[in-house]
Amino acid sequence: MAVAAGALALGAPAPPALAAPPRADTVQQRLDALVAADGLPGALATVRGRDGRSRNYTAGVGEPATGAKVPADGQVRIGSNTKAFVAVVVLQLVAEGRIGLDAPVDSYLPGLVHGEGIDGRLITVRQLLQHTSGLADYTTFLDVSGPEQYFEPRELLDLALAHPPDFAPGTGWKYSNTGYLVAGLIVQKVTGRPLGEQITRRVIDRIGLRHTYFPAQGELMIRERHPHGYVLGEPGRPPLDITEMDPSWAWAAGAVVSTGADLNRFFAALIGGELLPPAQLAQMRTTVPAPYLGPGARYGLGLASRPLPCGGLFWGHGGSIPGYLTRGGVTEDGRAANIAVTAAPSAEVRQRVADAVDAALCR
Repeated sequence: MAVAAGALALGAPAPPALAAPPRADTVQQRLDALVAADGLPGALATVRGRDGRSRNYTAGVGEPATGAKVPADGQVRIGSNTKAFVAVVVLQLVAEGRIGLDAPVDSYLPGLVHGEGIDGRLITVRQLLQHTSGLADYTTFLDVSGPEQYFEPRELLDLALAHPPDFAPGTGWKYSNTGYLVAGLIVQKVTGRPLGEQITRRVIDRIGLRHTYFPAQGELMIRERHPHGYVLGEPGRPPLDITEMDPSWAWAAGAVVSTGADLNRFFAALIGGELLPPAQLAQMRTTVPAPYLGPGARYGLGLASRPLPCGGLFWGHGGSIPGYLTRGGVTEDGRAANIAVTAAPSAEVRQRVADAVDAALCR
C-alpha cells in the first residue's frame, strides 16, 4: 500500500490502516464483458483453485423474455465434450480386451463403413477417436427441419458415407463428428447395450456426476435448473430460444447434458486416473497437433491439451451445440474451470470465451 513520504521513517508513528477498495474478480469481469460487449444472453462458470475450493459465477439473464436469473452451476448442453465420455468408454473396453485400439472398424461393423474412397478395413478405432480417419463430417451435410426432428445414427452415418473422405486414413488430421458416430456404434455392437446406458454406468455413475445425463430418445427438455439457450438473430431482432430440442442428431458426438461442476469433476477424475488404467490413459493423452482448436492445441483420443499463458497446459475438450458453447478443462495441479455461454457465438467471441478460461486457470 502506498503511504505519504516519510510516514514509515524510523520512530514515526504508523498511519491507520486503510481498507483497499474491493478488486473485481477476473472471471466475473470476463463473464460480464461477454454479456455486455458481445451481446450474449447469459454466461456461467465454475472455477476450482489449487486449494480445492470451487466458486460459481453468472452474468446476464437465463431467459431474456422473463428476466429470470442464470442459475448458478445450471445444466447446459455440453456438445462435443460428449466425445471425451465416449472415448473413455471405448478405452475401458480396450482395457477389457473387447476392442482393439488399432483394429479396423470392419472387425466390429463389417461392411458398414464403405463408400467412394472409404474402406472400413483401413480405418482403425484409434483413428476414429483422434480425428485422423479422414471420414467427412456428417454435420456439414445435415439438414434439420425442426428442433423436434429425430435421427437414427445410421441415417447420420449415411450422410458422411455419401461423400468422399477428406484424406486417406492416418495421413492427416481434421475434426470430424463422424468418427465418434462410428465409435458409438462400435460400443453398442460390442456391449449389446445402448451407448447412453454405457456412458451412464461406466462414467456418470462411477464417479458420481449427479447432474449429468445422456438424453433419452425423444427427450427435448433439459431436466434440471438451466439457462435457456439461443440462436442469435440479426441486430435488433430477438434471439431464437432453442432450449428444447431433440439432440439425436448429435448423439455420440455431442448429446450429453451436464454442469460446470460435473465437467470439472469428470476431467479431474479422468486425468487423475479414476476412469482408465494407466496404459489406456497414456494412449488417450498421446496427442497430435490440432491447430483448428487454437494455437498450440493438440488432440489425443477424445481429449485435447492447450497451453496456458501463465505456463504449463490444461486438459479438456469443449463443445458447441445450437444454444450453448462450453470451454474448460483441468491442470495437473488440480485447478479446473468451465465456462458456458447461452448462444453459439462468432469465432471472435468463442476465442474470448477461451481467453476467459485461461484467465480463470491462471488467477
